[in-house]
Amino acid sequence: MRVLFDMGHPAHVHLFKNIIKKLKQDGHEVKITARDKEVTLALLRSYGMDYETRGAMYHGMLNKAFGMLSIDYALYRIAKKFRPDLLIGVHNPYIAHVGFLLRKPAVIFTDTENVKIASLITYPFVQCILTPPFFREKVDPKKHIVINGFKETAYLHPHYFCPDPHVLAEIGLTPADKFIILRFISWGASHDVGLQGIRKGAENEMISTLSRFGKIFITSEKPLEGDLEQYRLHVPPEKIHSLLYYAQLYIGEGGTMAVESAMLGTPAIHIESAPDGQPTGASCGNFLELRDTYDLLYFFATQDEAMKKAVEILEDPDSKTKWQEKQKVLMDDVVDVTGWLTEFIENYPESFRQHANFEK
Repeated sequence: MRVLFDMGHPAHVHLFKNIIKKLKQDGHEVKITARDKEVTLALLRSYGMDYETRGAMYHGMLNKAFGMLSIDYALYRIAKKFRPDLLIGVHNPYIAHVGFLLRKPAVIFTDTENVKIASLITYPFVQCILTPPFFREKVDPKKHIVINGFKETAYLHPHYFCPDPHVLAEIGLTPADKFIILRFISWGASHDVGLQGIRKGAENEMISTLSRFGKIFITSEKPLEGDLEQYRLHVPPEKIHSLLYYAQLYIGEGGTMAVESAMLGTPAIHIESAPDGQPTGASCGNFLELRDTYDLLYFFATQDEAMKKAVEILEDPDSKTKWQEKQKVLMDDVVDVTGWLTEFIENYPESFRQHANFEK
């Protein structure tokens, strides 16, 4: 089988890397295309994965509309030459469109609700939509397959991830040192329109409070102003999960990193509000599952609410141990997402019919 994977975000590299490795070992041909967004290309290079770039990230709604046509065309040319039997992505309109044009099946995974435009331009063109069981939006039952797991477990499950303690020395820490990771995003994605995170000007106050409990490191998609730059985390992107594993707390605007921290047994707090002032996590199935079922992640609309919870967690000397115990419960509950997806891809379309019939 010839399979094309499109990587639109750094997290997609992590999600698919072990699956791609297994597919190649089983004799399948794989083509990787990628968007030049954040550290996506750096990650692919660090893992020794060959890829073709299909375009950069566009900012602004008008530019994004033009960019979609440009990316569709670039991906179409690559795919037509490769001749895939199957196209794979994460809530990915580009593989949806190209698969439709080439009359080849496109399979997407999604766990993100409330992205109506992205869904409208993606769902009609794909043959299969994979979601976790806690996904809160209605999906065409003729296309819908449920996986009992989070996409992050594909790369953070103990079967596939082992933290590297040497990364601590790279940032001047010892295993006994406590530290906190603070995250800022660029707010440039189409699904970020109308949303708000940490109030501008509140960063130093947050750092002052959090620094009572450990050293502060900032990971940011955007330039940091004034004194904030001194806190920027400088490590290769493929090592960030080891740091999240050893941290006492993650707090910030990045939803993906919040979920990853929870998966690693690190207390995680996400800060983001919808236009109505409510926390966006309240309408996200994966956030609700991690909070209500496993007590691993919290979400708030403002940094003031978030900081109260952060201090509560950090004042408990046993919080890290408690989170690691809760993380083990989660990992026992979910399937091996990497193994499941690999088998699903290798046996497609029979696997689709099998699981679709099972769900019915």
